[in-house]
Order: sequence, then structure tokens, then C-alpha cells
Amino acid sequence: MAGALVRYRVLALVVGTLLVLLVIGMVLKYSPIDEPALAGVVAPVHGFLYMVYLLVAYDLWRRTGWPLSRMVMIVLGGIVPLMTFFVERGIVRDARALRKAEAVANV
Repeated sequence: MAGALVRYRVLALVVGTLLVLLVIGMVLKYSPIDEPALAGVVAPVHGFLYMVYLLVAYDLWRRTGWPLSRMVMIVLGGIVPLMTFFVERGIVRDARALRKAEAVANV
């Protein structure tokens, strides 16, 4: 589970950062400044990495055995700006606690 947690954490931070950049790009695109370049570059990269993020999140969810509602929160984390960072923090905390509990149970 440690590898799945690291993969999730890295992708969550990257996808969250790209989502914030995408929001900034969309504001610039539809503002009087009319600068579509940032949104045009960031949108496809975020879209592709979000699909990878979903696969990694599913892998972590499957390994932890969490309820479906937790997976829904993870998925929404990559869609709602800034939510990714809060969800990632909670998921990592809970996964580490679960890993520690499993290690104690196996001793």
C-alpha cells in the first residue's frame, strides 16, 4: 500500500496545482484581457493527468477497503479547485493510520 499512497500523493498534488492553473487560465481567457494561451496549454495536460489520477486513486481505494463515499471524495478532489489539497491531506493521514494498524495487527 505504501507505493500506491506515494503515487496518489504525487498525482493529487500535480492535478490540484494544474487545476488551480486552469482556473487562472479560464479567468484570463474570459476576462477583458482575453489571453487563452494558459488555458489552452493546461487544459489537455490536466485532463490527461486527471485520468491517471483516477486510476491511481482507484488503486489506493481498492487496497484500503474504504467505503465508496471515500472514493467519491477523492474523485471530487480533482474537479473542485483547491479541494484536492484538503482531500489529499486527509487521505494520506487515514491511509498511514490504516497501514500502522495493519502492521500492529500482523505482529
